Amino acid sequence: MNKPQAFLFDLDGVLIDSEGGYSEFWGEMNRRFAPHEPDLARRIKGTTLPSILSTYFPDAAVQAEIRRLLSEYEDHMPYTLYPGTLDALRELRSRGICRAIVTSSGRAKMDRLLDALPELNMLIDVLVTDEDVSRSKPDPEPYLKAADLLGADPRKCVVVEDSLNGLRSGRAAGAYVVGIATTNPREAIAPLSDAVVDTVADVCTVLDK
Repeated sequence: MNKPQAFLFDLDGVLIDSEGGYSEFWGEMNRRFAPHEPDLARRIKGTTLPSILSTYFPDAAVQAEIRRLLSEYEDHMPYTLYPGTLDALRELRSRGICRAIVTSSGRAKMDRLLDALPELNMLIDVLVTDEDVSRSKPDPEPYLKAADLLGADPRKCVVVEDSLNGLRSGRAAGAYVVGIATTNPREAIAPLSDAVVDTVADVCTVLDK
């Protein structure tokens, strides 16, 4: 492919090995507060917290309790980079390609994460969180916002995603979409992806195609 202007990365399940923990957390919220919603933990992947709460947990008291529990969970969750994450970001930087994180997480979590992982912070040009957009993935707004902040043409960006909502968001933004088979199997993400890789360590291989 021609040299892209930017790589726009989702966070959880792409750069950070955290989806298993979040699946357990939301599975518990599903059982406690919305047992009538089947397979909720899978369906909400890539969705912002305000959208999740307004859609599936309309009771204000329940929303407040989930916010409290999620904050408590994220205060103590491990921030573990997938192997090869920093090397891939360094490779992109060496090729003069901008790098952004586009996450459905909140700013407070991202502040803690980037404080804990200063090397990651130094390798990212732009960060877009749920507080920077009005519409959640699968809407294209998060990726369009990141491209705009970088001064890049969305059609000349590569979106790297693991969730179905995130892949749809990248595709709707007009980007070249790379699916990572960490959260969903290859056969599930392939129809929404221009290329599929197994880990973030492999993302630079698309530059040589």
